[in-house]
Amino acid sequence: MRRFALKIEYNGQPFSGWQRQPALPTVQGAIEAALAKLEPGEHTIAAAGRTDAGVHATGQVAHCDLAKDWDAFRLMEALNYHLKPNPVAIIDCARVSDDWHARFSAVERRYLFKLVSRRAPLTFEARTQWRVNHTLDLDAMQRAAAHLLGRHDFTTFRSSICQADSPERTLDELSITEQETASGQLFEFTVRARSFLHNQVRSFVGTLERVGAGAWEPEDVKTALEARDRAACGPVCPPDGLYLAAVKYPEEPFTS
Repeated sequence: MRRFALKIEYNGQPFSGWQRQPALPTVQGAIEAALAKLEPGEHTIAAAGRTDAGVHATGQVAHCDLAKDWDAFRLMEALNYHLKPNPVAIIDCARVSDDWHARFSAVERRYLFKLVSRRAPLTFEARTQWRVNHTLDLDAMQRAAAHLLGRHDFTTFRSSICQADSPERTLDELSITEQETASGQLFEFTVRARSFLHNQVRSFVGTLERVGAGAWEPEDVKTALEARDRAACGPVCPPDGLYLAAVKYPEEPFTS
């Protein structure tokens, strides 16, 4: 068997998340079905991260094992042909060693969240950005986000059904930028860490939005973090606007 790394882009709107589920459309299921068209039989792929229903990706990474020694470019082209009309694309492909693992070899994940402030409903960006109809204070959100950097017990900011063994994680970056766009005032949250807890990023953004709206003070985020209590978290924002943007490895598998 030969192992291949796949860099994947998808719109998560029509899917019930990444992970294969019986009788439900999933990104993993769509890619495994495409692989079965190339090499008949059952296929199981492993991903760097399991995104929830409605979450998107511009840089998801997975690996698959195939019997044929495919040319990486031809494998990418063949998969994209069989993935149609799903909103999923293989944007890069590389042959990797047999012990390389999309999840366990990763040393960093980067998520991007897009939040737009405008009164009117979204049209073109609907379900790809989270819209709020009030103004947001960028400086207040940035000061609040600073309390979350570093290594902490993030019990407050993880789902009650999170299966991770420990609530401790090291947050390397939580930066927020603002720009004026044709669609409204766009805020982009960049979040980097080696690994994340279930719903951690959406819990961060939902809480920071409350700070930006003036309902919370920046210091309230520190108080919530130190409470180590899920009840102290702000509202969890919707999946609209969340993207798995990149996965980092000790040695980059993709060269193109």
